Amino acid sequence: MPGFRLIVGLGNPGPEYADTRHNAGAWLVEQWVDQLRLSWSTESRMHGRIARTGDVRFLLPDTYMNRSGLSVLSVANYFKILPADILVAHDELDLAVGLVRLKIGGGHGGHNGLRDIIQVLGHPGFGRLRIGIGRPPSASNKNVVDFVLHAPGQAERTLIDQSIGNALNHRQLLLDGNTASFMNLVHSLTAQGN
Repeated sequence: MPGFRLIVGLGNPGPEYADTRHNAGAWLVEQWVDQLRLSWSTESRMHGRIARTGDVRFLLPDTYMNRSGLSVLSVANYFKILPADILVAHDELDLAVGLVRLKIGGGHGGHNGLRDIIQVLGHPGFGRLRIGIGRPPSASNKNVVDFVLHAPGQAERTLIDQSIGNALNHRQLLLDGNTASFMNLVHSLTAQGN
């Protein structure tokens, strides 16, 4: 089975959001592109920034989170990429800080970026690389919005960065389509790597 051909990092554009928990997916994709020493190009017709290696493209949408689907659909249509060949990296409230999980298909779980992508693509069958950010102590909607739109503390950010590093250590498995091996390796790791 071929691997993912479009790797999307979800986040909100602008420096005021760059360090917020909701941008954890963008952090992962930015680090992946940096590790490959690729360059970003701004593609206004695709509503985002794109980097490329071979037939794999990386995308950071320039839209706000709840309009992420516009950018994903534009790139997928232009390069003829099917939903099954798309991997979306995003923050995940329902995972503890320091964990990363790969999931294929499913619902949006209340995540506005995923909700929009599912609606616009008309198909939920894309991959999701879920980066744990935990939940705020009180889970009211107002507290959740405030939580995801603020930066994590230093200890939390260190755990998130370590979990992203664990996932990226096995990134080639995602490009090779070996999702089962990726899950076996990465799902057993905590942010400390044990």
